[in-house]
Amino acid sequence: MQISSLLRRAAQINPDGIATIFQERQQSWRQMADRVARLAGALQLLGMGPGDRVALLSLNSDRFLEYFYATVWGGGAMMPMNTRWAPAECAYALNDAGAEILLVDDAFKDAALAIKPLVPGLKTIVYCGDGDTPAGMENYEDMLAAAEPAVDAGRGGDDLAGIFYTGGTTGFPKGVMLSHTNFYVGGVSNAHEMNMRDGTVYLHAAPMFHIADLIWFTALTFMAGTHVVIPTFTPDGTLEAIEKHRPSQTLLVPVMLQMILRSDKLANTDISSLTQIAYGASPITESVLIEAFGKFPNVAFLQAFGQTELSPVATILQTDYHVLEGPKAGKLRSAGRPTRVCEIRIVDEDNNELPQGSVGQISVKGPITMLGYWNNPEVTAETIRDGWLLTGDAGYMDSEGFIFLMDRLKDMIVSGGENVYSAEVENALGQHPAVATSAVIGIPSDQWGESVHAIVILHPDATVTPAELQAHCHQLIAGYKCPRSVEFRSDPLPLSGANKVLKTELRKPYWQGQTRQIS
Repeated sequence: MQISSLLRRAAQINPDGIATIFQERQQSWRQMADRVARLAGALQLLGMGPGDRVALLSLNSDRFLEYFYATVWGGGAMMPMNTRWAPAECAYALNDAGAEILLVDDAFKDAALAIKPLVPGLKTIVYCGDGDTPAGMENYEDMLAAAEPAVDAGRGGDDLAGIFYTGGTTGFPKGVMLSHTNFYVGGVSNAHEMNMRDGTVYLHAAPMFHIADLIWFTALTFMAGTHVVIPTFTPDGTLEAIEKHRPSQTLLVPVMLQMILRSDKLANTDISSLTQIAYGASPITESVLIEAFGKFPNVAFLQAFGQTELSPVATILQTDYHVLEGPKAGKLRSAGRPTRVCEIRIVDEDNNELPQGSVGQISVKGPITMLGYWNNPEVTAETIRDGWLLTGDAGYMDSEGFIFLMDRLKDMIVSGGENVYSAEVENALGQHPAVATSAVIGIPSDQWGESVHAIVILHPDATVTPAELQAHCHQLIAGYKCPRSVEFRSDPLPLSGANKVLKTELRKPYWQGQTRQIS
C-alpha cells in the first residue's frame, strides 16, 4: 500500500479534472502529479534519503498538498508542524525528529530565522511563499523548475510516511509515527465512511497540519475530487469560500462551527452547495448541534472520533443518526460506531474488557494503529498492548456498538470519592440558552478533595447567575456532578493549535504551589 499510488490513480482517471484551488491558482490532477514528481526530485537533490524527515511550517495552501505527496514519492517522511508553536517548540520537534530540511511560507519565514540557530542539524530552508526569497533560503518554484521528475521511490506498507507531533497540552509533544498503510487504509476507508463521491469538492478550512484535516488529503485524492484550500480559518472567509467555490463537504472543529453560527454573514451567504459538514477533534454540545441543524437545514452532519495515533478516525456517527426523533434518535451524544477497519473495546485499568455500559478506557485495534512514538519505545509499549492502542479516553459502549465519550482520563475530576467527567457537565451547561461555551475543571477543595469548577463564556448580551446555572445543571445531571463554583469570562478560552481547550492552562492558577495536580 503506497500513498503515491492514490495520486497516480487520480491522475489516470481524472487527468483534466481540477485537483486544487488556492486563491487565484488551480491545477489539474495531471499537472499536480507532474509537480509532485519534480518536487520529489528537488528534495532528493537537497539530500532527502529513504525515511528522512522533511518538515513544513506553513498555513494552508496548494503547496502543502504537493509537499505531502512529494515527500513520500521521493522516499522521505513528512513532518507538518503546528503553526501555533513558539520557535523553541518548533526547534524541539525538529531536533527530536532529526529533520534536515524545512519548508516555510510567508507567514513563517521570519520564524524560521529564529528557529535555525536552535537546530544544529537543519541544513536547508525552502521558501514556499509568493514574495521575495529571504537570504539563505532556497526558492520552491525555482527548485521545481530545475528538477527532473523523480521516479517513485516505491516505499509503502509499514515504511514510515510521516511523524506527527501531538498537541503537547502536557509536557513536550510526542512524535506519532504513521505508515503508508495507515494513510492508505485510513484514506480509502474514510472516503466511504464520510460519504464521498467521485469528484467531491472539499473545503480545507481547518488547519492542514492537524491530522483531522490532513486525512482528507488521501480520502479525497482517492475519489479524484477537488481540494479547495483557504490559508486559515475565519468565519467570514470560510463562508466566502463556500459561496465562491461551491464545495459539497467540509470539516469544522466544533469551535469553528460555533463561530460560523455566530457570524452575521451566514444568513446572507449562498451555502446551497454544501451537502455535509463533518465535525470532530473535540466534544460538541447538543445545543450547538441543534442550532446548526436549524441554520444549515439542507446539510447532513457527521461526527468523526479518533486521534493522531489512529490515523486518525476510529468511529463515525453517520448522518442518519443526527436526528432528534424517530427510531434512530438518542445517539446524538454518541461518537458513533467503529469504522470498517478497526475493532474497539472498553477496558479497565488492567486492560480487561468491561461489560457493555461500563465506563472505562477506549482501546482500538486495526491497520490504522500507529507504528509507535518516535524515539520513545517505553511510552509506545505503555500505549500499545497486544496490538490494542489505549486512547486515554474514557467512555462506554452501548448494546448497539455506539461509543459514548465521557472525558479524557486526565480530565476526570474526583470529588467526594465520585468520578465526574467534565464533558458531561459541559454538555449540561451548553444546553442553557445563555451559555456560548464552557470548560469544566477540578480545583482543590478541602472538603471534597477536588471541586467541580465551571469557566463560562456567555452569548453577547446574555445574563445568568451562577445559582441559575447550577439549578439548570441539577435538572440534567446528578447533584455531585454540578458545578460548585462558576466563573464568567469574556476573553476566549485558550486553545491548542488543534483548537482544543487547554485545560492545563485553566488549571494552573488554582494548583500553583501544589506538589500534585489532583487531590
